[in-house]
Amino acid sequence: MRTALVYHEEMTAARLLWEDSECEIERPERLTAALERLQQGGLEQRCLQLAAREASEAELGLVHSPEYVSLLRGTQALGREELQALSGQYDAVYFHPSTFHCARLAAGAALQLVDAVLTGAAHNGLALVRPPGHHSQRAAANGFCVFNNVAIAAKHAQQKHGLQRILIVDWDVHHGQGIQYIFEDDPSVLYFSWHRYEHGCFWPYLRESDADAVGLGQGRGFTVNLPWNQVGMGNADYMAAFLHVLLPVAFEFDPELVLISAGFDSAIGDPEGQMQATPECFAHLTQLLQVLAGGRVCAVLEGGYHLESLSQSVCMVVKALLGDPAPPLSGSMVPQHSALESIQSVRAAQAPHWTSLQQQGQWPAPLLNPRTCSPEGRRPPVSPGGPEFKAAEAQTSAVLRSLLDQLHLYPTPPVRTAAALTAQEAALVLPPDVLRQEASAPQEETQAWARLHKALAEDTAFIALGKVLHLLNGILDGQVSGGIAAAPAAAATLEVAIRRGLSHRAQRVLCVAVGQLDRPPDLASDGRNLWLNIRGKEAAALSTFHVSLPLPATTGGFLSCILALVLPLAYGFQPDLVLVALGPAHGLQDPQAALLAALLRGPAGGRILVLVEQESTPQLAGVLARVLHGEAPPSLGPFSVASPEDLQALTRLRGQLEVQWKMLQVAAPS
Repeated sequence: MRTALVYHEEMTAARLLWEDSECEIERPERLTAALERLQQGGLEQRCLQLAAREASEAELGLVHSPEYVSLLRGTQALGREELQALSGQYDAVYFHPSTFHCARLAAGAALQLVDAVLTGAAHNGLALVRPPGHHSQRAAANGFCVFNNVAIAAKHAQQKHGLQRILIVDWDVHHGQGIQYIFEDDPSVLYFSWHRYEHGCFWPYLRESDADAVGLGQGRGFTVNLPWNQVGMGNADYMAAFLHVLLPVAFEFDPELVLISAGFDSAIGDPEGQMQATPECFAHLTQLLQVLAGGRVCAVLEGGYHLESLSQSVCMVVKALLGDPAPPLSGSMVPQHSALESIQSVRAAQAPHWTSLQQQGQWPAPLLNPRTCSPEGRRPPVSPGGPEFKAAEAQTSAVLRSLLDQLHLYPTPPVRTAAALTAQEAALVLPPDVLRQEASAPQEETQAWARLHKALAEDTAFIALGKVLHLLNGILDGQVSGGIAAAPAAAATLEVAIRRGLSHRAQRVLCVAVGQLDRPPDLASDGRNLWLNIRGKEAAALSTFHVSLPLPATTGGFLSCILALVLPLAYGFQPDLVLVALGPAHGLQDPQAALLAALLRGPAGGRILVLVEQESTPQLAGVLARVLHGEAPPSLGPFSVASPEDLQALTRLRGQLEVQWKMLQVAAPS
């Protein structure tokens, strides 16, 4: 895997030349702080480093008018007073004699990144740029943005590389209205944006930022707006938005490329956003996007004005792109009432356009609030020199220091992935740095655990158990992040793994058992183990911590099961260890098993062990090892509608469980 990092130090040249409390937060230190943190963490050195080039005027013309490009070219010769006068003609913009050069480098960096990924020179990457771009329109600068970097990159991918489906994910805290206007009638580009909205009282104060703005003409349904109507949205809210809105639609859309308008003013501490999502959340969001488009993900920096929060969040995204496990999410995984109202509204607005949202059961009437904000109610910008900014900055710095101390409790293990396979499976071609484990746990330890089941006394099962225990101990002790192991006696080996995990460091163990695997009857029901059985005899919530459902028969049914049930339960449970067992007659196709394993890397911070019954194909073991190592899973193939029986079972289960498991909710409780 190669992750590209595109940057040029000359993008720091443009700066504000006069006093402007609204614009002074967009400063060169945004880039230098992020780059320094990448260097300190050894991340820059691990990337394919590319020096940004200037976008040509023809490339800028993919989005912008010739007159606008000519106007910007002319700013190079203007004096300070002329620049200030021109800047005043736009909303929240400043120009500098170097702006045209910097903005061409920013757009060119996005183009270079897309070219590197689509030609195979890199698998994914980040363009570290300024000025940002997502507010810029065809003939107007707006909101610090000069050229629309991501929109230009999308048009370039369509015209030069022939792409027909591009997903743009805008997690900046401001609505990227520039991208929306450019693609709102284009069904080949799916644009998703969440943004602070407050019923229109937050900049850019646009009615078309609300959930019922879904695109125009043939593009209806390809603009997805999720407006946050309160500040303080955190990790649970962001994850719920991805699981219940973005990912179902994205899988149905099946993009060939994912572009991220990666603004980090939506992270904790930023004075613009006033949100509470911690840096590691952006690693999880990135990991979730990497299962799309064969992993072809290009992130381009947008906003982010608290330097520490920005730089830490950038590092988390790069680590995820490199394939490193994401640290566990901190805080309670309970979405806020206002967040659920927003999710409910956007699902209702988009359901007529997307089968994947129609498949997840009924929901109450949409909460599309038509009220608009009066001019008196608009939130003024926060001045960096003012007392409100300084107080927030001091408070956030203390919170970030505490969070970073917590993250230090989860250092990246020296071994990312280990495989304890049979001789036949070990001959598979695996990524070169996947550890091929031959060692076993001490014989006395293996014998002690083998006494739990007669099936484990048989030679092949006993040898495999020793390897499983050795690998599991490595995961629990922080020496290995995740792994895959052959398990001839899958049911018995799984029970041993659960008990070993709970007795050694793991407070909570999530078990996803696929196939004919029953929960051990004498396993303690103390809330420390959540057992999910896929391909169970019937759909049933046997208890809060024991859920069973049949394996859905279609791609759409499988995706609904994973996104609407398994992942919300997994993230809500916040496990220390994830065990996935593919037992007898598990029924999963290789791409389905790979997607399940890839998505379950997240909830426990990468601590995952996949047990595979020997009757599975050797090719499956190879695919699983690669996705656990950070590669993208293979495509599931064409989207197909879930059967009515599968939908009814899923809806019934969600209704039974969502009182206890709040991450399952897709609507605000009445």
